[in-house]
Amino acid sequence: MAKQISVFLENKTGRLAHVTKVLGDAQINIRALSIADTSDFGILRLIVNDPVKAYKILKEAGFTVSETEVIAVRMPDSPGGLAYVLDQMSEENLNIEYLYAFLGMTGNDALVIFKVEDFKKAKIAFKAKGINFLDEDELYQL
Repeated sequence: MAKQISVFLENKTGRLAHVTKVLGDAQINIRALSIADTSDFGILRLIVNDPVKAYKILKEAGFTVSETEVIAVRMPDSPGGLAYVLDQMSEENLNIEYLYAFLGMTGNDALVIFKVEDFKKAKIAFKAKGINFLDEDELYQL
């Protein structure tokens, strides 16, 4: 499991740029990100190389920030790669709250970040099914 930083942003020009500048000035490297939005606000989800420092720096800069546990799963970047993992999760009755994916970060594999209801159950199921997930140190150093 790994820590994801979530930042709540008003849908205003320059807010995302400000977040990335604050992180960059603090030498925090963004490894992956996703944005979900509504008409009034957005949720920026980040995997960074130092989530503890990122959380502190963003809080100090006045952002509304939270930490969430996620699982990073490595899977083949080929047709059906994601379908296989999702089928295995379905068989184990693992509920996915959300996911986002990134390509080209781990050789010929894709990397998918999952937020699931039951991390312990997911971790056991992934090991039993031969699904590779990254530990937090491995993920932060990509």
